[in-house]
Formats: sequence, C-alpha cells, structure tokens
Amino acid sequence: MATLAFGAVLLTVLVAFLAGRRRLAAQVSGAGDSHSLPDYHGAFVALWAGLPAFVLVLAWLLLQGPLVESLLVASLPAELVEGTSEAQRNLLVAEIKSIAAGQIFGQPEPALVDAAERFLAWRQIASWAMVACAAALALLGLALARSRVAPEFRARQRVERIFFWLMVFCSTVAVVTTLGILLSLLFEAYRFFERVPLFEFLFGLNWEPQMAIRADQVAGQGAFGAIPVFTGTLLVALLAMLVAGPIGLLSAIYLAEYSGRGFRRSVKPILEILAGVPTIVYGIFAVLTVAPALREAGAALGIAVAPNSALAAGAVMGIMILPFISSLSDDAIAAVPQSLRDGSYALGATKAETIVQVLLPAALPGIVGGFLLAASRAIGETMIVVMAAGLIANLTANPLEAVTTVTVQIVTLLIGDTEFDSPKTLAAFALGLVLFLVTLALNVVALRFVQKYREKYE
Repeated sequence: MATLAFGAVLLTVLVAFLAGRRRLAAQVSGAGDSHSLPDYHGAFVALWAGLPAFVLVLAWLLLQGPLVESLLVASLPAELVEGTSEAQRNLLVAEIKSIAAGQIFGQPEPALVDAAERFLAWRQIASWAMVACAAALALLGLALARSRVAPEFRARQRVERIFFWLMVFCSTVAVVTTLGILLSLLFEAYRFFERVPLFEFLFGLNWEPQMAIRADQVAGQGAFGAIPVFTGTLLVALLAMLVAGPIGLLSAIYLAEYSGRGFRRSVKPILEILAGVPTIVYGIFAVLTVAPALREAGAALGIAVAPNSALAAGAVMGIMILPFISSLSDDAIAAVPQSLRDGSYALGATKAETIVQVLLPAALPGIVGGFLLAASRAIGETMIVVMAAGLIANLTANPLEAVTTVTVQIVTLLIGDTEFDSPKTLAAFALGLVLFLVTLALNVVALRFVQKYREKYE
C-alpha cells in the first residue's frame, strides 16, 4: 500500500508540474512577459504538491505500526494481558501477526484468531486512509500553489529557497545520524569498559570472548585483549594497500599521460567495474583460486602456508580496492592544467621528471583522497576476510598464517543467542568505537598532509 501512496504522490507531482507550466502559458503572450521561466513555475507547483504529501506518507508509515499494535493490545481480553510484562505482550503481538500472515503452528486460541482478523482489518483501513490523505494533501497543495502562478510571481527564487532548505535538512540529518552512531557506540562501549578494564582491552594479547550463556553452562570467563584483532586488521589492510597502491597509481599515470584517448576511454570503465563486483564474489575467488594457489606455491618452495591466510585475503582485497586508487588518481592527474606540463617541458624536463616533480605534487589531494578511500574500504571489509583469512585471533606478523579483523569479530560477536548486556556482546561496540576513532584519525592525518604539501596554482 505504501507503493500505491508514493505512486499517487508522484503522479500528482507530474500533473502539478504540467499544470503550473500551462497556467503560466495561458497568462503570458511570450517568454519575456514572465519574471521566471515556465519550468520554475511548474517546479514550484510540483514541490508544493509533492513534499507535504511525501512527508505525510513517511510519518504515517512510522506511526501506523505502533498505533495499530497499541489498539490491538487494548482490544485483547483481560485474562490475556493482565499481569504480563512488556516482553510478554510483545510476544502476543508477534504471535497475532504470525496468525494474520498465515503462519499458524498448532491450534491457536480463538481470542488470538479474532485479534488477527481485527489486525488485518485495521491495517487495511489505515493503509487506505494513508493513500486517501496523501492524495488529498497533494491535490490541495497543487491547487494552492497553482493559484499563485502569475507572470510577476518570483517562482525561481521560491524554488531555489525550497531546495536550499532541503539541502540544509539533509545535511542536518547526516550530522545527527553521525552523532547518534557515535553516542550509541560511546554508551555501549562505556558499559563494556565497566566490566573489562580499558588497559586490558587495548593492550591485552589474548582474544577469547567466550562466556557462559546460561548459569549451568561450562565456558571460559572470556579474554578481551584486542591486540591480535588490531594486528590482523592492520596486516590485511597493509597487504591490500601494497597490492593496490603501486598498481593503481602507476596505472593512473599510464592512462593519464601515456595512453591514447581511445585506450583510456576503453580501459578505465573496465577497471571501475571491479568496484561494483560483490565482495562475496571476491571471497569465493580467494577461497577457490588464490588460497589453493598460494598453498601449492608454498609447498613447492618448502614453505608452510595456512589454508586461510592474511596474504590470500590481502591480495584479493587489493584487487577489490584497485579502482578507488586508479580512478581517483587518474582524474586528479588529468585535471592538472596543461600549462604546467608545457612549462616543465620548456625548461628541459623529461616526461618522467615532469610527472614526478610537477604532476604528482599538483594532483596530490586527489591521489591522497584515493589512497584514503581505499584504505578505509580495506579496513572495513568483512566478507573476504571471513572466507579467506579466518576467524581465529592470531597474534602474528606472518602473512602466511590465519588472522582475523575488527569487522569480522564485530559480526561474530553480534550473532547468536548471547544476552545483549554480556561483555561478549558489548565487546563489539568497543571494537566499533576503536575502528571509528582510527578511521577519523586517518582522515585528519590525510587532511593535514594535503594541506601541508599541496601546491597551489592560479
């Protein structure tokens, strides 16, 4: 039903745009008789027809579920809800929803079956009411905005003002979302550090977050020394950058300075396709091709290579992040003014000297941005590491052994049936906080580096 509501709003927006243009055309005799172009008048009517209705649909979808569930609980017989906790009432609502969806196991109580029928009826009524209200609000906005269309009406300024506040709103949402993520990480990490000392977490050498789920279960007390996890993350990311960095930068230099235009137009999109390949495909490639090849090569040389190794994960991850470095560096080098090249050649510099001494310093912000984006992508990768590097926290600098990373441990800790306030589960938030701070520090260092070494040209 939400699709129908959004479809009705979009249809009204299209009609409103055409209605605004047509009304202006009917009032003026030529293009010069109106303050703003017809498209601005159409956009003004369309925005007033679409934005309020769109906000209404979003708010309705957010509030419809809780309101219908509260009415559903209030309509249940007293013997079903008296003396029950909130969790028990949530289980009742979930069972009613399952019955309404046709997922019936055993013989449900007649009261729950009746409640499921009421739930379906109320949800249907609410959905149709949403469609009707959204359509009515869109038509009302269309009529009011259309009545303001006139040759002297400053539609362009109004449209630009609306888009300005839309951008302000989107920016505010982005900032608030980031703050919300940070505050949630800080709160949950604080709960973790109440149970586990900060020094032990940051400098401990043993990571075994296994704890008893039930009182009668035999399990370890848990060891939360995260140094092996941090070491594995840095090792895999370093190997990935060692693969992608030189290849990406050199390929960017070749495409921007040595290759022909036709070759560049053909090869660059092919390189960028690598960024769109799902990471699970890279993981399968690492497990089925790269890891066996490394083991066979190691056996031929008399070197022991683990079935899951950091080298296999890092090599495949380097292929995955190669487009980030190559594409951004290529664009940065190609954007350097031709006058700088000509001036360097006029002073007797060779092509290689021009690239090293003129082009790379001038394109440094874009190149550093590409390396930063690739490094962040490598640090945050999960699937390739799970499939190719393993899950065991192993404190080693040997790329031929199995390691794990921060993101893999976060996923591992948050799955299963462990209670949410357990140190094992809360450790995921502590790891996430460290990963967030490391990424932030990486961005700050890169920004300072660019500001210090960037060469400015007029």
